[in-house]
Amino acid sequence: MKRAAALLLTLAAVGFGAHAASAHPSRVAVQTGVAIVNTNLAYENGAAAGTGMVLTSNGEVLTNNHVIRGATTIKVTIPQTHRTYVARVLGYDVNADVALLQLKNASGLATVSIGDSSKLSLGQSVTAVGNAGGAGALTVATGKVTGLHKTITVSDDQGGSAVLGDLVETDASLQPGDSGGPLVDGSGRVVGMDSAASAGFYFQGAGDGYAIPIDRVVALAKQIVAGRSSAQVHVGGTAFLGIGIDPNTSGYFNGGSYQPGLIISNVVPGSPADRAGLRPGVVVTAIAGKPVASQNAVVALLIVHHPGDRVTVRWVDAETGTHTSSLRLASGPPQ
Repeated sequence: MKRAAALLLTLAAVGFGAHAASAHPSRVAVQTGVAIVNTNLAYENGAAAGTGMVLTSNGEVLTNNHVIRGATTIKVTIPQTHRTYVARVLGYDVNADVALLQLKNASGLATVSIGDSSKLSLGQSVTAVGNAGGAGALTVATGKVTGLHKTITVSDDQGGSAVLGDLVETDASLQPGDSGGPLVDGSGRVVGMDSAASAGFYFQGAGDGYAIPIDRVVALAKQIVAGRSSAQVHVGGTAFLGIGIDPNTSGYFNGGSYQPGLIISNVVPGSPADRAGLRPGVVVTAIAGKPVASQNAVVALLIVHHPGDRVTVRWVDAETGTHTSSLRLASGPPQ
């Protein structure tokens, strides 16, 4: 699977407002604290770009989870100072599509001004700020709030899917690369996180652009900083098994009956899966004692673990039969 530079994309049908690259009365104010995020996806032979919001002066940065998903390295640039920092992932919520980063050796950074998304109303003027097209320069787009408490379904090219709820809908034109940037009200305060999606992360039935209410985003950031993990919120390093899953399969035939399982499409050399003898073409049937029949199931099982944890993996090889092995999980990219 490849998510190359096109990983910048795409809210399939988000563009109805005019994307403004020209001057805007509050352009400087709305761009304060907005950062550019670039990632390398070494295991997928690709790269991605998006936008971030500086939350604290010492370098805590908010962005969409799908912007940093699969990233082996993350770099964040502050346009106002032209300084670039290496970032690590403090934590993330896959279902909410929110991630919190920490910039290395950062201090004295300008931050975004946080508003109150609970006070948003239909027809209210808003401005979206982002790294449109992944070009490495901030742009702004103006529009209005066209909907509140919206729910949409997204699916990806790895067989995963998620429902994003309680979203703010806007006709401000979101572009590839705007993911993770702020949706700002008339007072220059952030009321939402723009959520233009990546290539292979498709919105079903989307119309205008969508943003995650900032109240929810900040609450998740506080949970991550406090170190409170949950079934949805992962804090710290990400456990890594080292397998790629064929998204087009969810089972296999065994003795004439169809059994749940996932066909491995690739194995990362030197990974725990590689050392255990898993190979492309074998079928993984259970992880940590629980059956797996979808990419979502694998993510859900691994996200509650951390590097160094041991889990059992059961798989079926057409030539050698059924195998079970206890693997020590490595450290890998965020889910």
